[in-house]
Amino acid sequence: MRLVVDERGARLSMPQRASQAEAEAFVRDNGVWLLAQMAALRVGEDGHEDRPLSERPARLPLLGSERAVHWLPARHTHVLLAADGSLQFHYSAQAGQAALVRALAEFYQAQARAQIGPETARWLPGLPRAPRRFVFKQMTSRWGSLAPDGTVALDLSLVLAPPAALQYVLVHELCHLIQPNHSAAFWAEVSARMPAWPDQRQWLAAEGRRLKYRLRSLLAVA
Repeated sequence: MRLVVDERGARLSMPQRASQAEAEAFVRDNGVWLLAQMAALRVGEDGHEDRPLSERPARLPLLGSERAVHWLPARHTHVLLAADGSLQFHYSAQAGQAALVRALAEFYQAQARAQIGPETARWLPGLPRAPRRFVFKQMTSRWGSLAPDGTVALDLSLVLAPPAALQYVLVHELCHLIQPNHSAAFWAEVSARMPAWPDQRQWLAAEGRRLKYRLRSLLAVA
């Protein structure tokens, strides 16, 4: 039997001949390891572990750092970025976990789009055509994709990463408008726009699993 923990949660692989009782015993025997692995995915680089939004966490991740959160009673539930970089989480008295999650998801969407706006304008002159539109969504393993109609999809969890990591994925997908492959010519286009892209690719390889899991946990309703 084999236990795997990734951004999608914990999964147990077992041979067909194994019984339910054997599977449960295997999980119990590896319970300490399993809990440690799950906890490792929930923490930031500074060791801070995320709490459900309903518990009013004091910090939330954004653009590579843990931001202080100020919880403010209000008529409508929404999140704002303050001038000092902290988050203002306005919440109504009736707001449950679902409403809090929806507000945070909308905030992350807005912040992600604000990040790519200037970068996209910067690179447009060198592209054969402009992207049709941008879509941010949670992705299981990929960071981005370019559809045949020119739609660029980016993983929403990139809004938790340092801006340079998001910039790399954006440049990567935009360069597919020039070279729809991963040939040497494609990587030359990426390098011309972002010479230090290998550093960001390495960072995503090391931190990506935790990043995806954190966003999934933060936006979980139940």
